[in-house]
Amino acid sequence: MLKKIIIGVLVFLIVVYGGLLAFLYVNQRAFFFSPAGETYDPAAVGLDAEIVTIPTSDDEVITGWYAPPSGDEPTILYLKGNSGSFSSEYERFIAFAAAGYGFLSVDYRGFPLSPGEITQDNLLADAIAAFDWLAGREDEIVVWGRSLGASPAVWVASQREAEALLLETPFYSAVSVAAERYPFAPVAWLMVDQFRSNEWIGAVEEPVFVGHGTADRTVSVSNGERLYAEAPNPFAIWIEEGADHSDLWARGIWERAQAFFMEAAQGG
Repeated sequence: MLKKIIIGVLVFLIVVYGGLLAFLYVNQRAFFFSPAGETYDPAAVGLDAEIVTIPTSDDEVITGWYAPPSGDEPTILYLKGNSGSFSSEYERFIAFAAAGYGFLSVDYRGFPLSPGEITQDNLLADAIAAFDWLAGREDEIVVWGRSLGASPAVWVASQREAEALLLETPFYSAVSVAAERYPFAPVAWLMVDQFRSNEWIGAVEEPVFVGHGTADRTVSVSNGERLYAEAPNPFAIWIEEGADHSDLWARGIWERAQAFFMEAAQGG
């Protein structure tokens, strides 16, 4: 009787565990991406920028905002994170333009302003398409990737030539973050969109700046530290004490970014 009870309990636990893994596998993109969000018009937020559509793979297009530089500053390709629309970050674009920088930012496929399916391959292809579109108009491009966007930013810099690469709260890889969050699951086998920035950083020749916060509860600071340690051309790493995942803009990353872009352009 005891043996039957033990076997029954084990079978029950195996079934529950298997069901949990199946649930995680089927719903993984819903856990990873949060595309819904409010969108804005550049004119409505006081920004002189052009709404552009950029062709990408599979005969689809992505939508973004573009403004050329007003002086000698480079143009920033800004790659957003995993939630909402890039247009909700208009405060950053206003600051870029006010300092004379050009910028381009887009919604990846599946996000509010761009139709299509959210996949790793699509995000990486969209980032490359945005860079190539911008390279046809601007000579000096710096790439800024925030959170999830840091991964396609690393990919772009590994495949194209930019002036500099800035990574704000990056992960070492998405699968490594998932492993921290779900230590009970074999995420390396289950995860479809693994965004292995650590495997791409070795091909990045551009100078690299990483910003991260010690209190980041979304992507632990060790991710940024490890990724920076593997950059072939490390420029600087800024670790802000007590900063969470979305705090770095308010804590001065823009001022540090401008100094980084200026020195990188001078070959410093």
